[in-house]
Amino acid sequence: MRFRFWGVRGSIPTPGERTVRYGGNTTCIEVRGDDNELVVLDGGTGIFQLAQTLFAEFPIKIHVFITHTHWDHIQGLPMFVPIFVPGNEVILHGARDIVAGRGVKDVLERQMDYAFFPVKESELNARIRYVDLQPHGEPIQVGSMQISYMLMNHPVLNFAYRIECQGKVLVFTGDHEWDYNIYDPEDEEFADFQAIIDEKRQTIIDFFRGADVLIIDTAYTEEEYPKRKGWGHGTFDASIRAAREAQVKRCYLTHHEPTRSDEALEQIFAAAMERNRVGPSDPEFHLAQEGLSLSL
Repeated sequence: MRFRFWGVRGSIPTPGERTVRYGGNTTCIEVRGDDNELVVLDGGTGIFQLAQTLFAEFPIKIHVFITHTHWDHIQGLPMFVPIFVPGNEVILHGARDIVAGRGVKDVLERQMDYAFFPVKESELNARIRYVDLQPHGEPIQVGSMQISYMLMNHPVLNFAYRIECQGKVLVFTGDHEWDYNIYDPEDEEFADFQAIIDEKRQTIIDFFRGADVLIIDTAYTEEEYPKRKGWGHGTFDASIRAAREAQVKRCYLTHHEPTRSDEALEQIFAAAMERNRVGPSDPEFHLAQEGLSLSL
């Protein structure tokens, strides 16, 4: 199994001199199975660059797994060249919002309304299929890859994906904020609510457990987090703790804050590594970097 980062920035694309090293495109990860099957995790602006590498493989079958439908994770889809080419097949997987009664097709069609984009979904030349995912659904087989998913904590339905292929495991959280107790310690509801939080955390840690690679939302510092509580994103310290607890081998911190320069990102990362006393017996920690390609 191979994977490549095509976008690692959160919230909004930030191309320019300040983000050259780690990249300014929003979330997109290419994953290849042992038989070269193609899975794409999220369709942020990085998916446009991915498309430029695929022409030699046309006609091609592509499975796109959307963690959630916030713009920075889908805004590249209307410009994803394979959807315009006859003979290609693109299968879009994503959460079905049971409250609003909308599936992933409904949400993505709205993005291609004439008010926002000149080409309607119905005018695309590739064969487009949509697969609605619901919590606790069965794993999906894509050639040599088995893909399971679980609901994470974000202001909109968001799935983490666990991809297993010939004994190797890659996990991507999408956007995720660890649950916190809304009660004060002296409140009588505190202990019961904390038990629910602890159980949910353990379920997520078990989903990460033993992964060769964990790619995790790490947007904020501990100092920034209090003013952004409830926005649905993780911190450096929380990600390091989770990777340790789940005993993953390598952890890539992603969804970089859009106002953060490469230099600031490296400084914050180094401080977090030192503060958490990351040593040789811990997982390897890295900043996700646009263009980085690795094999498992």
